[in-house]
Amino acid sequence: MFTAPEQAVRDRMISARGHACALLGFDDTAGGDVWGYAGRTLSGAVITPEGDAWLRLVSEPEGKGSGKLWDGPKEAERSVPPVVPRPRLLGLRDWSADGWDYRAEHYEIVGTPPASKSPVLHHLADLPDTWWQDLHQTLDHLALVRTDRQAVREEYIRRRVPEFTGMTPGEIAWTTAHGDLHWANLTGPSLTLLDWEGWGTAPMGYDAANLYLHSLPVPDVAERIRKEFAYVLDTPAGRVGELTACTEILQAAARVPFYADLADGVRQHLGHLRRHVSGQV
Repeated sequence: MFTAPEQAVRDRMISARGHACALLGFDDTAGGDVWGYAGRTLSGAVITPEGDAWLRLVSEPEGKGSGKLWDGPKEAERSVPPVVPRPRLLGLRDWSADGWDYRAEHYEIVGTPPASKSPVLHHLADLPDTWWQDLHQTLDHLALVRTDRQAVREEYIRRRVPEFTGMTPGEIAWTTAHGDLHWANLTGPSLTLLDWEGWGTAPMGYDAANLYLHSLPVPDVAERIRKEFAYVLDTPAGRVGELTACTEILQAAARVPFYADLADGVRQHLGHLRRHVSGQV
């Protein structure tokens, strides 16, 4: 999803992956590396005694290996029902070395590729109607999951949304969300939701809004999402979720190149939202 980090981080993470494979008795296939932001994670296929699998390595400075993102996949495996399609977490192993905490997560491998290599869509997504139906059902099932986890905090919404959008969020209707719903975390043509670090409660419409905003470079797909999720996005409650998603992208634009490229489209969309809201007054 992200480019490889600087050489020192890359060498450290590749060495740690080798250590993880030795601990777990896996063979590292040494190909198709998938990097997280700034090299915090490194994922790829491995060979286990039972066959092909997926290994995700997470790192944090020593003593920081805890909290929402660290435990998200483990808590999703425990709390999110199997009807929500996701790669099953089969095991994990923690250790610390040279000032870093590591967690190796062993997943079943997913045979269907992500719809896009980048979170932001840049080509038409040729997805069957059944995919869209499955996405609706999946988000509906996820919304019913009871959790104390927070994908977005109310304090953040109240403080940052007016700063970045110029609009004041109204009453917040909370629901459980994936928290990072973009095209690199969705497979197709059969649906699987990847990357469960950040799931938790969020404003209604937050997931749908994120997918819409990450589709802005491909107007046909963005329009499809607006139609598919109009029942939530075109409501006052859904608008809070949409403003929150806009805020996060604009805030991240200063440090993440693909969000910097997306920022103008998000600002243009915010202009449409402002005119729509003022027209209702």
